[in-house]
Amino acid sequence: MLNHIATSQLDIAYDEQGDADGWPVVLLHGFPYDIHAYDDVTPRLTSHGARVIAPYLRGYGATRFLSPATLRSGQQAALGTDLLALLDALRIDRAVLGGYDWGGRAACIVAALCPQRTRGLVSVNGYNIQNIANASQPAAAEKEYRMWYQYYLHGERGRAGLAENRREFCRLLWSLWSPTWRFDDDTYARSAAAFDNPDFVDVVVHSYRHRFGLADGDPQYDEIERRLAALPSIMAPTITLEGDADGVSPPGGRQANAQRFTGRHQNRVVPNAGHNLPQEAPAAFADAVLDVNAWSTP
Repeated sequence: MLNHIATSQLDIAYDEQGDADGWPVVLLHGFPYDIHAYDDVTPRLTSHGARVIAPYLRGYGATRFLSPATLRSGQQAALGTDLLALLDALRIDRAVLGGYDWGGRAACIVAALCPQRTRGLVSVNGYNIQNIANASQPAAAEKEYRMWYQYYLHGERGRAGLAENRREFCRLLWSLWSPTWRFDDDTYARSAAAFDNPDFVDVVVHSYRHRFGLADGDPQYDEIERRLAALPSIMAPTITLEGDADGVSPPGGRQANAQRFTGRHQNRVVPNAGHNLPQEAPAAFADAVLDVNAWSTP
């Protein structure tokens, strides 16, 4: 059942499953996906006593901004702030945080800046906090071509293309990023409905422009962005996951930042899994959540 709760910025839509008194887990989706990425993860966790919360990120699904005047920011500090505000609104002191892509970034940010709120962390593709100061430095050609969609969205042609062809565009990314996953039309349509959010295009475009210094951030997040620029360490018990068939971020590409995990940390490569790892390999993702929770249990 879909629930709603208000924060200072958003009316956040979220799915909640399990015992209300269970150990809390917040699972965060990425771009361009939605909460259905965790459909097969959640029952594995609730069967072990978890209270599982899966919110739609800003710009997705039934989540809405409360004010038309709020900048439709997709910057990393906004995503992290939204997660912390959700924990506050739900009166959750500490939770296991799990996510990938944008959701993994939000989880890493809260784990880094608010360790007292983080029981454990599961992050796909490792340390997901953006090094924006270094964003203008070119990468190897093999890596650059994988980021074509980001460069496309830097221009107004890309904004118009996303607005007019969002389902076709996002389905192409699903296929490119998860080349071994044979999802069907119904599976895609169930998630693609989340892209009809009226703020989806603005939030997505801002995200991919801000991270390259091509768009100003929301001033309310300036202090958080300053702290993130230092690439803070993560002390919480953490398992990082990598799909060996990830078409956008192949295994090993993020391990340069492995030293940012200063607590107990383990990296696992998941066979035959692409970028949407929780939906493609739900058992592996659920096992990682259960393991970090066990590491945190006295």
